[in-house]
Amino acid sequence: MQRPLFAAAAAATLALSACATAPGTGDSLTAAARDYVVLQMAIGEKEEGYIDAFYGDPKLKAEGQALAAKSDLPALAAQTATLQSRVGKLSAEEPRRAAFLAAQLTAAATRLRMLQGEKLPFVEEAQGLFGVRPDLKPLSDYDPVLAKIEALVPGPGTLADRVEAYQNRFTIPKEKLEPVFRNAIAACRTATVEHIALPSTERFDLGFVTGKSWSGYNYYLGDYKSRIEVNTDLPIRLSRAIDLGCHEGYPGHHVLNVLLEEKLVRGKGWVEFSVYPLFSPQSLLAEGSANYGIDLAFPGARKARYEAAVLAPLAGLQASEVAKYEQLADLSRDLSRSRNTIAQRFLDGQIDEAEAVRLTQRYGLVSEARARQGVAFIKQYRSYVINYNIGRDMVADDVERLADPKARWQRMEQLLSEPTLPSDLKR
Repeated sequence: MQRPLFAAAAAATLALSACATAPGTGDSLTAAARDYVVLQMAIGEKEEGYIDAFYGDPKLKAEGQALAAKSDLPALAAQTATLQSRVGKLSAEEPRRAAFLAAQLTAAATRLRMLQGEKLPFVEEAQGLFGVRPDLKPLSDYDPVLAKIEALVPGPGTLADRVEAYQNRFTIPKEKLEPVFRNAIAACRTATVEHIALPSTERFDLGFVTGKSWSGYNYYLGDYKSRIEVNTDLPIRLSRAIDLGCHEGYPGHHVLNVLLEEKLVRGKGWVEFSVYPLFSPQSLLAEGSANYGIDLAFPGARKARYEAAVLAPLAGLQASEVAKYEQLADLSRDLSRSRNTIAQRFLDGQIDEAEAVRLTQRYGLVSEARARQGVAFIKQYRSYVINYNIGRDMVADDVERLADPKARWQRMEQLLSEPTLPSDLKR
């Protein structure tokens, strides 16, 4: 899947910070960061979709294209190792900035190994790309959760079929999708800007698409603008409006990228944040914070109340069972890490695709069509799946150390606007 690259109109005005050079070398962390952007853009030329967003200086993109044209994968791997060494020698300048660059380069080196055909075990791949070694539980550990859901949705047939049939009662009619999603995103934004100040020019476009392995996507375009896309291949249920509104928008991906552009790219001149390589530790924070942002913006029963009072009537749906519907969604979240185990077994060759689909139906409590879409995502993005659940839990553990809601929002903003790595999250 091709992700477009965009240069913001303000890119030409980026002012790079004046970092002191390393004694006796004439080198600086800013110079290394510039070379990092060129290198990442070059790798992006070798793998479609590797670059999720770029809104920096167009000259750096052109340099990356030129580097890719004259470099094969082993050459890019060698340059990655050289740049890692440089960053290590310059780390005393700005330790957190250097640590971020080092972690991102470790991910780049891992991805280049994979692009050259090296087969890494699932847990090693996840560690190399995202900076976390996933703890994988046997699927039988999730059976008690299935038993709780069984009691909530009793009846004949398989549990997955019953859950699917019940949730289908909350399907948003296609002609109602846009007004429901626009209302939901506006509510997510309102909850967010009460606590996080955003630039007055931030904005997004909303589109509905088909033929994707994902349910929603944020394309960050730079200049504080995003395009949020919602996949309509499968029926969309009521809860997805708030979920995607928070995840893709506020306080999720859109807010994360806006703050990075405002605070780091423009504020500090840290050019490395103008490029976002998808397979990197940035994604664990991005997906984790976006998923946790749902609970932060709509804590407790607030989400169910808003859906019952506003979104269900707007969609033409009955509101009387929304609370039970959300209770089911909360229980189902306890099954989310089963996806990691299924992905590991499938990608490591322990089960075939048919079995992966079957297990996804059983432990994801979804139809065969939704299970196939989920396995298609695993085939495309591989160990990336850990970012949604492990990342979410790590961000939640960090933020919820603080009891005061205002303090939680302040911590969230801090995580989103600094060079945060998985190792920075306090657990």
